Amino acid sequence: MMAKPSKWKHIIYLVIALGMLVYALPMISFSPGAGWVSAFGMVWAAFAFLVIGAHLHFILGVDAEKQRALEQVRRAKLNEWQRKWAARNEERPSS
Repeated sequence: MMAKPSKWKHIIYLVIALGMLVYALPMISFSPGAGWVSAFGMVWAAFAFLVIGAHLHFILGVDAEKQRALEQVRRAKLNEWQRKWAARNEERPSS
């Protein structure tokens, strides 16, 4: 399956972020005695995972699926309101 042209930049950024993470993780010291270096490494890795997760979220189209589901709910509510409105108008006696 071919990705949409607008998704290509997200795929490229995802690959770059993964490459940076794979390159940097072995160099980050997670030992308890490292102090600020260890804290910086953990925060940097967390941000890298956030970037990767955001790009995966966009590429997989989770928003599009959610948008379709919300649109179905909106249509169902609109139909229900229209039926109630029609029923209410039929019950009123005309003058």
